[in-house]
Amino acid sequence: MDVSIDAITNNIQLALAPVFLLTAVATLLNAISARLARSVDRMRAIQKIIHSGEVISDGSRQHFIVEANEAKMRGRLCTAAIFFDVLSGIFISLTVLELFFFQAGAVRSLQTAYVIWTFVLGLMSFMTSLSIILAEIVYAYRSAGWESPGQ
Repeated sequence: MDVSIDAITNNIQLALAPVFLLTAVATLLNAISARLARSVDRMRAIQKIIHSGEVISDGSRQHFIVEANEAKMRGRLCTAAIFFDVLSGIFISLTVLELFFFQAGAVRSLQTAYVIWTFVLGLMSFMTSLSIILAEIVYAYRSAGWESPGQ
């Protein structure tokens, strides 16, 4: 194991390269969480209107029920996207640890296979999360109440 300052610096640089992807994961997680919060807030507001005892027309009540169900579906999509985004962060973090330990000489067996698999799984999870959030955005646009009753 090489313990010179140059070797240590090189090891740290190699291990930190995937950290930039972790920044993207964290940014996406923040954006998805904000979308989830808005969806949950809207669902709660609709439920409050439906169950408030206020007199509303049957058409409005049906519209609110449909909109609440759509908000629930958006919440499920956001939750799935968060799951895959966090999974991506875990795999990328494992990649960083593997690169650091393998470069430091602490572990040598099956080095390449572990790094490749964790990195590829991290990217696949990230792409899955992106795909789900794209589906949620399209669903949100399509389900927007453009023709609400009473308008």
